Amino acid sequence: MIPLSRRSTRKEVNRGSWTAEEDQKLAQVIEIHGPKRWKFVATKAGLNRCGKSCRLRWMNYLRPNIKRGNISDQEEDLILRLHRLLGNRWSLIAGRLPGRTDNEIKNYWNSHLSKKIKQRERQNRAVSKAEQESSDTKNIQVMEVNALTIGREDASKCEESFKSGFNGDEFFDCSSDEGPLNLEWMNKFLEMDESWFTLHDI
Repeated sequence: MIPLSRRSTRKEVNRGSWTAEEDQKLAQVIEIHGPKRWKFVATKAGLNRCGKSCRLRWMNYLRPNIKRGNISDQEEDLILRLHRLLGNRWSLIAGRLPGRTDNEIKNYWNSHLSKKIKQRERQNRAVSKAEQESSDTKNIQVMEVNALTIGREDASKCEESFKSGFNGDEFFDCSSDEGPLNLEWMNKFLEMDESWFTLHDI
């Protein structure tokens, strides 16, 4: 904790918004001495500001080659790709976008791009879910059609087997000379192919 005697003599710096007059003084001193030694620049300009505040004001607002606003589609695409590689390292991203500041890119990311990415991810999930449901429905329909086809084929085989293997007139021929107790027709019935019964059980 700072002693009371030192606290009373310590100069309070201005933390409010920058004025046009302050911007002009800062720009004049930097034109002479260059953008370095920010504490010296703040003192030389007669500003009631700290060195860090002067540096940020120059870097983010007063540089002559600075570009503000109107981020193009190409710049936006580059920011997205660089962010995938570098994460939230805004100064490195800004270094690959001439005239853009890390502060502006960070603000643009938080206010626009992050929301756009989240919305795109939600849309992709919805599309993927719809495609999966459609695929599942198609698979079920194919299985149902296959089941019906197999059922029809089995029924057709049973019918053919019934027609070829079972002759009711032959089994129950009442005009035959054989007596009613003659069980030869029963023997024919028992000798029938077991596949006929299996198919008819289906």
